[in-house]
Amino acid sequence: MTRRFLQPEHQARYSEARLDAVRAIARLAREEDAAFVLACGDVFDSNHVDRQVIARALDAMRAFEVPLLILPGNHDPLDAASVYRSRAFTERAPDAVTVIADAMPVAIGGLEVVGAPWNARRPGMDPSAEVIAALEPGPRRVLAAHGVVDVLSPDADDPEAIAMGGLTAALDDGRVSYVALGDRHSATEVGGDPRVRYPGTPVAADYGEVDPGNVLVVDIDAEGVRATAHRVGEWTFVRREVRLAGAGDVDALDADLAALPDKARTVVRLDLIGALTPAEDARLNAMLADQADLFAALTRSERGSDLAVVAHDDDLDALGLSGYAQSAAEEIAAIAAGDGPDHEAARDALRLLYRLARHDA
Repeated sequence: MTRRFLQPEHQARYSEARLDAVRAIARLAREEDAAFVLACGDVFDSNHVDRQVIARALDAMRAFEVPLLILPGNHDPLDAASVYRSRAFTERAPDAVTVIADAMPVAIGGLEVVGAPWNARRPGMDPSAEVIAALEPGPRRVLAAHGVVDVLSPDADDPEAIAMGGLTAALDDGRVSYVALGDRHSATEVGGDPRVRYPGTPVAADYGEVDPGNVLVVDIDAEGVRATAHRVGEWTFVRREVRLAGAGDVDALDADLAALPDKARTVVRLDLIGALTPAEDARLNAMLADQADLFAALTRSERGSDLAVVAHDDDLDALGLSGYAQSAAEEIAAIAAGDGPDHEAARDALRLLYRLARHDA
């Protein structure tokens, strides 16, 4: 997947980071002596990705020395136009790669893996429900599923949500030993049950994700299930709400941004609230421009920000204006200080006026 707000240089590095994560998972599998690797959906962001994206992804997958099982998800469903049916994929796929195309059990590593692939982007039902219903108690078994579990869904009537009750019943009666889930970007143990887990996205993809950048190494034996997180991703998305009420707060924000590590792989979005004078606002903008040169991306949120520019009489006097210009500045300042429909435009105008006046001086 892409993040179009990144500069071209960082966009390329972000794309490469995803391929690096694939190789890192292959190394981890080798180091941990894993029997196989399971990717539960959305390996590709779309069924319509470029041939080069497919080719580079498959080249990275050649690093796997153990089987790599891929479950189609809602972004890359196994429909007629599936990326997994394309010649670009089938002619290049390494021998280690197997796409889970149906619910037939795959015997591997002393276990059975049973998948519930998505055959459409919106199937209108939970693909795992029929799979679970058809299972009988038997060998240790991993269910590979994709989608939101109902106890985590904001939509109680979502027909595609996975029923936690069905998962728990299958786990308790021995039909399933572990449920490996995809779709949720945050690492999540569902319903407090360590047998039902999302590992989260291997590379951070957005703000608000909880502990992204990991994969899970899962041990399943007679004693039960143990899952250990291992970090493979290096990118970080940071969103902060910052209240500004003067020059000291601007300096504090500058220091906080300077302290963030690994800036070239860090994406920052700021929600700025409060009020500054024109001079303080100019200092803020200059500081953010300097800091933006260091980060993969540094942006100000439009929705989450409410930063007023308030000009007092001495601020306007410092601009050295007179006559009509002085009167216009006072009128703009009054509108900017209010909450009317034009206050945002007035704030922008006041910023521009301050910059132009200071430049002329």
